Amino acid sequence: MQLPEHGANPRHVYAGVGIEPPAQIVDLSENCNPEGPPQSVLDSWAKLANDLHRYPDASGEPFLSRVTAYHGVSVESIIVGNGAAEILSLIAGRYRGKRAIVVHPTFSEYEATLRANDVEIERVIALEADGFALPVDVIEQKLAIASVLYICTPNNPTGVMPTEADLLALIVKAGEANCEVVLDEAFIDFIDEAKSFIHKVSEFPHCVVVRSMTKMYAIPGIRLGYAVAHSAVITELKSRAPHWNVNSVAAKIGATCLDEEAYRGRAIRHAAEQRENMTAFLKSYGCTVTDSLANYLSFRLRDGLDARELYAHMLRRGIVLRHSENFVGMDGRWLRIGMKSALELDLLKRELADWFSER
Repeated sequence: MQLPEHGANPRHVYAGVGIEPPAQIVDLSENCNPEGPPQSVLDSWAKLANDLHRYPDASGEPFLSRVTAYHGVSVESIIVGNGAAEILSLIAGRYRGKRAIVVHPTFSEYEATLRANDVEIERVIALEADGFALPVDVIEQKLAIASVLYICTPNNPTGVMPTEADLLALIVKAGEANCEVVLDEAFIDFIDEAKSFIHKVSEFPHCVVVRSMTKMYAIPGIRLGYAVAHSAVITELKSRAPHWNVNSVAAKIGATCLDEEAYRGRAIRHAAEQRENMTAFLKSYGCTVTDSLANYLSFRLRDGLDARELYAHMLRRGIVLRHSENFVGMDGRWLRIGMKSALELDLLKRELADWFSER
């Protein structure tokens, strides 16, 4: 069974497993805000068409200036890009021919972009027995042999967030070892912006923080992300970025989204409520659930039950979960659920309850 490397590919999933897709599909394999794009974005859609015949601003304005104001950082410390995926690709090129530490289980795109740049991968595995907590001691032992350390905060797919003390201690140690640190904060806006490391980047010139606009604002179709780092790092990344890498529509939508404080507040509350409810439900059936703080969680079935069987069963019922076949350290035994609408998650609970009742 060949499954896609990422979520949000339901048709590819059905083709990969040889199951005819039903008429109605509920995709819980992706983690975008179930509210959909902000209304202000939808209201501006017709006006955005005026930009289609013009070249975009080469620096990514007006999004660039809005990111600067939002985080209170200098414009020289920001690069905007065609999604966090492009930013990660540019960053990986910085370490061509060197060695990177990647902490698993985590987002597969880190290794994909690093290998494309002939970077040697040093894997560190966060243990299931430890709740997938960041293995600080193990990482510290390897810092001296690497040029960069990648950490996902909160982690995808577990949703586990390292403590501020552990993260800071690790970053300090990395600096002493002349090892740079890439922090992927694609989901941190579902927790609390105050938890971001962006406000500390000026103190740690060896750190790069990557952010995505996709998840919180439910705009994966336009591709928009950015990174914050020391100005010298940003200058180097920009030198390898394609010209006009952020289109006009994306730049204006991104600027609009960052003004949506009430929208973000609703998303944070919804994710927390649904995550807590789903966690309690799964635990009532003997499942082990990650201590997620994000808008998703991962769970493992009780002993004697098979995750692949449940995954296939749910596909036949029109529900797509995220498999863990390509998450090192989870190895197919875990499944991830995006915190979508209450209606969709209630449907999942009913289907799960029926499946568990037969076993």
